[in-house]
Amino acid sequence: MSDYESMVRAYRKAGGDPRVLRDPKCAFLVVNKNKILGKKKIEGIKVFRAEELPKGVKITLITQKGYRIEKPVYLCFGILPKRGLQEIYVDVKIADGSSITLIAHCTFPNAVKIKHIMSAEFRIGKGAFLGYHETHYHGESGGAEVIPQGKIYIDKGGRLDTSFTLIKGKVGKLRIDYEARAKEKAVAELVVKVYGKGDDDIRIKEKAILDGPYAKSLIKARVAVKDRAKTMAIGITEGNAPFCRGHVDCIEIVQGKAQAKALPIVQVIDDRARVTHEAAIGSIDKKQLETVMARGLSKEEAIDVVVKGMLR
Repeated sequence: MSDYESMVRAYRKAGGDPRVLRDPKCAFLVVNKNKILGKKKIEGIKVFRAEELPKGVKITLITQKGYRIEKPVYLCFGILPKRGLQEIYVDVKIADGSSITLIAHCTFPNAVKIKHIMSAEFRIGKGAFLGYHETHYHGESGGAEVIPQGKIYIDKGGRLDTSFTLIKGKVGKLRIDYEARAKEKAVAELVVKVYGKGDDDIRIKEKAILDGPYAKSLIKARVAVKDRAKTMAIGITEGNAPFCRGHVDCIEIVQGKAQAKALPIVQVIDDRARVTHEAAIGSIDKKQLETVMARGLSKEEAIDVVVKGMLR
């Protein structure tokens, strides 16, 4: 089996639909470690460049001004061997008035000792939109270390809608660090959904800086941990301009000997700004669990059903 065919199989395991890689109206990029296995550009994308590096790839994507790209751009990053390092550098510029959605699947199906580092910069122009949705699959052994870091700049009237999802398989070690800075009337929504098991170690840090009047943000974390897994979710919002609005919303579910911490931080330097937060940590409702178990599932199976339902 070729590397490309193996990556397509791994892409499916991560939740991707391989048919989109054959759709003539969809742009895509497939990368195994530091090798570009497939790439296609479509109308509306001014620049779509991928460069192989010794330890990974560098990606540049720039949209055409005012162009609304209807179908998502699909990105598939992965490492097929059991061991390896992958460094992904991403530079994305969404031109004024343009719109694009990127759907990324990162897959390490055989991970025993894998390290994946993603360093991204997103610039969203005036009145532009970027959807960036990332889904991960790290295999079943817990041997992955994943470090996604992103800086996002949103110009006047721009909008960001981003999510990170990892609910299948083991997590391993996860370190998320995203920061979004919003100008006047810009909107930033950042969502994370993770399910940790075994000895998984999860750290999430997301920050929204509201620098412009009427800017808005939502930081939402939904994390479940069981067995001996650990998680910490830090949500930070700064209200630096008049009439900006921000909210941090964190819910964590704990089972077994797992540990969970939530740290919402809010800061306001303009008395006309409003920033709020809420955090809740608890176990699965006993009555809900018994209802699911009454359908013939074991307690362990029922916990998975309830948790995955919440994370969806």
